Amino acid sequence: MTEHPTSHEGRRPAARPAAPADPRGALRRTSDAFPAQGRPGATASADDADPARRAPASGASAPRGAAPEHSGAAPVPEPPRRESGGGGVPGRRKPGSASGAGGSAPEHALSDAGPDDPHRPRPVPDRRSGQPRPPGTPVPMRRDGDRLRFVGAATRRIARGIDLDEIVMGLCRASVPTFSDVILVYLRDPLPVGDERPTGPVVLRLRRTDRLRLIEEGAEDPDTDGGGLLTMAAGTAQGDPVTAELCEVRTGGALAEVLRGVRPVFADSPAALAALPELLGDDPDLALPTGQRAILAPLRGRRRVIGAVVFLRRPERHAFENDDLLVAGQLATHSALGIDKAVLYGREAYIADELQRTMLPETLPRPTGVRLASRYLPAAETARVGGDWYDAIPLPGSRVALVVGDVMGHSMTSAAIMGQLRTTAQTLAGLDLPPQEVLHHLDEQAQRLGSDRMATCLYAVYDPVSHRITIANAGHPPPVLLHLGGRAEVLRVPPGAPIGVGGVDFEAVELDAPAGATLLLYTDGLVESRLRDVWTGIEQLRERLAATAQLTGPDHPPPLEALCDEVLDMLGPGDRDDDIALLAARFDGIAPSDVAYWLLEPEDAAPGRARRLARSALARWGLEELTDSVELLVSEVVTNAVRYASRPVTLRLLRTDVLRCEVGDDVPQLPRLRQARATDEGGRGLYLVNRLARRWGATRLSTGKVVWFELAHGNGTASITRD
Repeated sequence: MTEHPTSHEGRRPAARPAAPADPRGALRRTSDAFPAQGRPGATASADDADPARRAPASGASAPRGAAPEHSGAAPVPEPPRRESGGGGVPGRRKPGSASGAGGSAPEHALSDAGPDDPHRPRPVPDRRSGQPRPPGTPVPMRRDGDRLRFVGAATRRIARGIDLDEIVMGLCRASVPTFSDVILVYLRDPLPVGDERPTGPVVLRLRRTDRLRLIEEGAEDPDTDGGGLLTMAAGTAQGDPVTAELCEVRTGGALAEVLRGVRPVFADSPAALAALPELLGDDPDLALPTGQRAILAPLRGRRRVIGAVVFLRRPERHAFENDDLLVAGQLATHSALGIDKAVLYGREAYIADELQRTMLPETLPRPTGVRLASRYLPAAETARVGGDWYDAIPLPGSRVALVVGDVMGHSMTSAAIMGQLRTTAQTLAGLDLPPQEVLHHLDEQAQRLGSDRMATCLYAVYDPVSHRITIANAGHPPPVLLHLGGRAEVLRVPPGAPIGVGGVDFEAVELDAPAGATLLLYTDGLVESRLRDVWTGIEQLRERLAATAQLTGPDHPPPLEALCDEVLDMLGPGDRDDDIALLAARFDGIAPSDVAYWLLEPEDAAPGRARRLARSALARWGLEELTDSVELLVSEVVTNAVRYASRPVTLRLLRTDVLRCEVGDDVPQLPRLRQARATDEGGRGLYLVNRLARRWGATRLSTGKVVWFELAHGNGTASITRD
């Protein structure tokens, strides 16, 4: 096995053997110094200290393969060398070895080589003075090519971040320890978004501070892309004040002047000498080293300064040079622009989440005779809004409208169109129109919104008294009905054309909805993807529902919430191409024995007859304690109905968890609650209903209206009176 070296050493004589501890040359590690700023694995060999092998004096060219003064220079590859028998990992301590002051002993200190051993690593000479440099001291960037390679690799690392924390972390990891030993990142609190003008004083918060952390083993950093960046660990110490320190920028102060100038400055400049104490405070741990070993770089976004960065080097390291100001400026510029984009992206994600949340029902209603559950999943984390929606709308007569729809696309525009169509569907449902008429008006609304506004929709109305459901479809996947015994069937519903096509008729079908059955409405994102067609997905959904029902037995339907989770579990990896909206309805129905229904002629005797019929029904149900309240309220509502009605008035009592009374007539005008004057002879009927009933309301029908009220079971009038 042969291995090509990655160090910057010159070509060695063929007769010189490799160090037994490492086939690529010994990699030195100390606890209080830095490794050479070369490609990971770069080492200082004995050739650098040997005068016979050292570079010639001034005027002579350096030998081929000499190490450049920055990690970016490409070394001349050495010929392959055979791995020695003691081929250990560079920088790794041997088991049982003693650690030095920094927790790990240098590798050459662990070997058995004596001080005169020719294979023992020697100190690297300083290229300025020719004297041996302290072990591990980073080599400064001396060439423009080195800085360009470093800036290129660092900006690529910063650009990988999407959110604020990733960008700031990318800046810190790219800078420490290659460019500096310590970095302090200050950002405005709060960060301005877009064109908004922040109010109040400018406050900088210490967002992150990274200090040099030595590690035992060196490995090539994938972020360097082969650029030869220094490989060491940089992290935040446990005790570092990451978010606790605040600095208020005084108007006209030294720090404000430096930030306004935008350009990075050395810490020993007059402007920085006055600005840095204002920024850093009196923290003794942040004492600035002498000389040009600190750089203050403002972070300027697209429109304003959003923070500042401080780069620090330790005293034993070479000071910054003038060209390092350009490097600091590039790092600050790329980081500031990335932070600006991250803040804008965060605001857009927040707006998208709020838009989607308001477009969908916050909570589902609890209509009589049916239980509901729902789920919504966006297409992806980066596209959290879409055109899928679901809805459950209570209707007169204890009915409920179940709606699910899908607007093409999953963008902000799709969500806006979905919101308009959902609002239109709710308005049409309030008019109690048949399902096919609702889809017809939705089609007209979509055409008014634009010629390319396409959507699919399924509209169903469930009647718990008749145990029937009426469904109309506009190009939507058919619903699946799970029966109580565990059989799942895809309902045969005419598909129809999508909403927005125009010029088409929609057809409605009426089907049985037995008690204990579960109806599942969904969008195509659940059953269609790149891996399967829609009909294959529908069949898989039917099989999953049937298998889930078998777990609970033939006499007990599966819980709705668990059923929805099981349905979503059928989605595998890579099976999410679109939004998913899911609405499940469990039909409980209302037993015929709990329903009382009568027709009353619009005559003066109708209120008295209504009272007698209501009294007999309450006696049959064992609700005699509600007799006085029900007789009073029924008499008032029926009196208002027969006063203007021209056709028979309907009276219906429903006994569920509450007692519900419904009075219908053919007059479309809805009654209004008003405060009657002392001299008025009427106008107090709805006032009594409002005071005595638990809830009440009025709904317009296509043939008139229904006025209803509810009373709680087992309580007298005083307990149901509202304040």
